[in-house]
Amino acid sequence: MTPVEPTVDDLLRTLASQVVGVLTRRYGDFAAAEDAVQEALLDAARQWPAEGLPRNPRGWLVQVASRRMTEQVRSEQARRRREARVAGQVPADRRSVPGADAGNEGAHDDTLALLFLCCHPVLSPASAIALTLRSVGGLTTSEIAAAFLVPEATMGQRISRAKHRIKDSGVPFRMPDGAEWPARLDAVLHVLYLIFNEGYASSAGTELRRVALSREAIRVTRAVHMLLPDNAEVAGLLALMLLTEARGAARTGPDGELVPLAEQDRSRWDTASIAEGVSLITAALPRGPVGPYQVQAAIAAVHDEAPTAADTDWPQILALYGVLARISDNPLIILNRAVALAMVDGPAAGLALLADPPSTLTGHHRLYAVRAHLHELAGDREAAAADYRTAARRTASLPERHHLSLRAARLTASTGR
Repeated sequence: MTPVEPTVDDLLRTLASQVVGVLTRRYGDFAAAEDAVQEALLDAARQWPAEGLPRNPRGWLVQVASRRMTEQVRSEQARRRREARVAGQVPADRRSVPGADAGNEGAHDDTLALLFLCCHPVLSPASAIALTLRSVGGLTTSEIAAAFLVPEATMGQRISRAKHRIKDSGVPFRMPDGAEWPARLDAVLHVLYLIFNEGYASSAGTELRRVALSREAIRVTRAVHMLLPDNAEVAGLLALMLLTEARGAARTGPDGELVPLAEQDRSRWDTASIAEGVSLITAALPRGPVGPYQVQAAIAAVHDEAPTAADTDWPQILALYGVLARISDNPLIILNRAVALAMVDGPAAGLALLADPPSTLTGHHRLYAVRAHLHELAGDREAAAADYRTAARRTASLPERHHLSLRAARLTASTGR
């Protein structure tokens, strides 16, 4: 079978972070480099479909973006000062712009360095996610704004502020070393985890999933794994994403409605992604130390390897949630653990676990959705319907609201009230 050629958009999205990395490393100005690359990407999107791909697309983008940076410098009458500063920082063998046929040496290192830069601790998670999607993921400001349901101007301001905060912090464009490494890698993985979750289960809006976001998170996490193949938590996060996304097609019905895990048509699950995810987590766990992404991936693997919902190994899942609760402070863990406990020891045990939830969960719609599910399992339809209605009122996701409201209506009809 002839391999499918990537589209121009796919190619530009892949090359964006590499080119930003090259220019940031060379000129020492991340904000200016990112702006110049965005303009070069727009030029390429207009020209390449009509004129064909250049012999070396990456070299073409580097040259065009470099010219844009030169124009910016001249317009600000700062060319001489910038050249003097860069000349003192950059080795002589890296000062010239590569030719159009130059190779891709350092591309992966630049991508990873750019990831660490975008996920710098000086930024809030929301700013880091937006900047990562723009600079590493290659999404436009308009696409990011649409994904997070904010005006394009608002997202543009958020990204601009994030770039200037990094610039003002004086952090150099390099891989962290020594004591910086663990905290910075944790920030990178956390941002990728948040991006994936928002894509797989949109927190607001009319769509249940934002496939572009979850796939972009997988693509970037795969790149990190290629550069850090021996890091067990990186492998765990990639495995978790693959094992979760494998169920994506079955998670929605014909009309876009939400289909719970227990009711999904498992023949629609992506077996190749499941096999890859299981292989990754199986190899990662013995390497240790075991982190939260590995444990979550192991839980996802148990779900994915069960041929039917009835065959799910709930005792093993419950044990894994016990491990996860000891190593992670994520309050949502208690909700999933309550479901697993209910499946092992009965719904009353799960409800007892939720009798005094953390304060961070008291207003969360998922607390009421889980309680409703457990009340339904216990046969208390009136309590279940009440909690389903409360959950529906509190969620900002329209498909989820419809699903929860429908469950409440069915239970109310069955009780005659």
